[in-house]
Amino acid sequence: MTSTFSVKSVTWREWLGLAAGLLALGSTFLPWTTLDTNKPDIEAVLAQLPHSDVVRNAWNSSFFAWCPPLPLLLAGLVVVVFGRIRKVRVGGLPHLWLVVAAASLLLMVLGWFTLDWEFDADQRGIFDVAGIAIEPGFGRFLGLFAALVSVVVAFLDIRAVRAESRQPRKREPKSKSR
Repeated sequence: MTSTFSVKSVTWREWLGLAAGLLALGSTFLPWTTLDTNKPDIEAVLAQLPHSDVVRNAWNSSFFAWCPPLPLLLAGLVVVVFGRIRKVRVGGLPHLWLVVAAASLLLMVLGWFTLDWEFDADQRGIFDVAGIAIEPGFGRFLGLFAALVSVVVAFLDIRAVRAESRQPRKREPKSKSR
């Protein structure tokens, strides 16, 4: 007998995994890369440029910005939908969730180290001469936080599934055939 999906049967860990994925997706629309300077004359020049040239969201940044939130969201959706199926949970769904979350976190960290690669060498040279810094935006911090939350919650879910697998299985009473 297959059980139907019930919102009440989804654990707080699974909801938190979905929330982390949604937060990561939402963060892609916030600034991920910003150009900043402490020189007033250069600030005036940056203010005259189109906003999209000075502040970039994840979709206008590099692969390491827009890609990691997508698997986090997908993992959160899969965990909420299939997380109550015992065979899927014991078969490794929390482990898969942890791998996806850790891979997303790793891609975000790589994106942090390759932040200035979003601009070509000529642009970076001009930025250095002008005193313009390429800095992470708020969305990058929020996305990284969401990935960290997903990793931690996936780890806690692995511990929970280990405890669940050690408990005896509940047997449903067989119905009598007439």
